[in-house]
Amino acid sequence: MSTYHLLDINFETNGQKQVITPILLQNELDTILIDCGYPNFLPLIEEAANRYNVTLDSLTKVIVTHHDMDHMGSLAALKRTYPHIDIIAHELEAPYIEGTKKSLRLEQAESTFNALTDEAKPYAEQFIRFLQSIEPAAVDRTVTHEEWLPWCGGIKIIHTPGHMPGHISLYLPASKTLIAADAVVIEEGELAIANPQYTMDLDEAIRSVERLLDYDIEQIICYHGGLFHGDVQQALQQLIHKYKS
Repeated sequence: MSTYHLLDINFETNGQKQVITPILLQNELDTILIDCGYPNFLPLIEEAANRYNVTLDSLTKVIVTHHDMDHMGSLAALKRTYPHIDIIAHELEAPYIEGTKKSLRLEQAESTFNALTDEAKPYAEQFIRFLQSIEPAAVDRTVTHEEWLPWCGGIKIIHTPGHMPGHISLYLPASKTLIAADAVVIEEGELAIANPQYTMDLDEAIRSVERLLDYDIEQIICYHGGLFHGDVQQALQQLIHKYKS
């Protein structure tokens, strides 16, 4: 029997309340964490897991959907604290997670810096320093599109590039559930593209949403927004139409 838990983590940054939703997959053999929040979020993740009577020392694997700071920020700390866990990511993301390639988000921030107003530059400098501080971690296993992972009832990897080149979403056929990560987010109750202005390739991101229509999805969980309430297929089609029209 496999179950999944939404680890809604509430926090405040720059005076704004935010929520992210890492996921725990669990059966009698594995406890798998999907994404792990910002740096120093280990206590918050532990607290969220404890609500389901799960402790992080039971973790066997961490799947990182992409290398943004809010998805891998606590990865190195997790591996240090629980060295037995395996870290899994798409083959295109692994070099960024491991630090052998410069973060694309950092490159983006640096490349747009000179175009900013003098007023905005101190905030951008602070953001760049923050991105530079993200600690890399070694990836134990890389995955590719449509790869089948026989854990927790079965996980199908869906390569959903756009937000990042190696971004992945996870499909759980047993429950017809999609863990979307940042392929889509929920804004005011509707599915949306995550931060279109910062998406690495918006056209590719839309094609990734189109790819999701190939799967029998009844439930979709977004990292930003949690569980979507509504007709998933219709909502995906509406989102595609919004950008194609």
